[in-house]
Amino acid sequence: MTPKDIDDLRPDPAGIDKAVAYLRAGDLVAFPTETVYGLGADATNDDAVATIFSAKGRPSFNPLIVHVANIDAARALAKWNDAADTLAQAFWPGPLTLVLPLVPGHGLSPQVTGGLDTIAIRAPAHPAARSLLSAFKLPIAAPSANPSGRISPTQADHVKEGLNGKIAAVLDDGPCPVGLESTIIDAVNLTLLRPGGVNVEQIEAVLGRPTAQRQTQDITAPGQLASHYAPNVKMRLNVETPNPGEAFLGFGLMDCDINLSAKGDLTEAASQLFEALHLLDKEGRTIAVAPIPEVGLGIAMNDRLRRAAAPR
Repeated sequence: MTPKDIDDLRPDPAGIDKAVAYLRAGDLVAFPTETVYGLGADATNDDAVATIFSAKGRPSFNPLIVHVANIDAARALAKWNDAADTLAQAFWPGPLTLVLPLVPGHGLSPQVTGGLDTIAIRAPAHPAARSLLSAFKLPIAAPSANPSGRISPTQADHVKEGLNGKIAAVLDDGPCPVGLESTIIDAVNLTLLRPGGVNVEQIEAVLGRPTAQRQTQDITAPGQLASHYAPNVKMRLNVETPNPGEAFLGFGLMDCDINLSAKGDLTEAASQLFEALHLLDKEGRTIAVAPIPEVGLGIAMNDRLRRAAAPR
């Protein structure tokens, strides 16, 4: 497959129908969610799911998030509990992933879970994703639509740049509004496994109790690799003054190459983060990143930045 073979689809009925046809044939289709673009495959098709790992260069032990249309579809795959119901009622559809035990007879490819007996599952809020799930009528396994470990894609062009020749189609509906991956919660032990698009403070308010912190370095959910979301160039974090020749990624009122939010708005900054990293990575200079407050969405942003700057 060559780059020109990637089918560029619109999120209209004809585009959705064509995307569904590709998925039913076992092909990969990138599609927008409110967080980032996902690389979708039929979660019940072993060969299709294997193709996700091959296309991304993703380790087989790193599980995938399964996307469903609603709570009823999630109940068919996961052992539901009161905490899961509370969280899903509050934040679904939306950028929250729940990790729960699998039910017997779930029908998913075993490759989806990376050998675990749990599933990471969410119902996305993006209209194009919801239309695709509604039309396909099966769960869709979808990690971020980028080479494993690299900067996450928040626009269709990011997908094409990273996966040219490796996927059948991309459903293009413009930039992703949240711009950070979903928050992941172990809904049995109420443990935060990955900060993301829903603030942990919001989750704890709904639960009426604090969440626990992850205590193991074992991979128990997607997005836990030490080096992840990384550009090709080196990065330095919490930089007040960049070195000569560095590209400066700013936050708040300051002189910089790209400002995530001159007014210091974390929601605006989160939505711009990966696009800014894509742009600065193309310049080939070390990226110096200004301090980001460790509150709200800043917690998730700093998580991504630390992984992006980690040794690889």
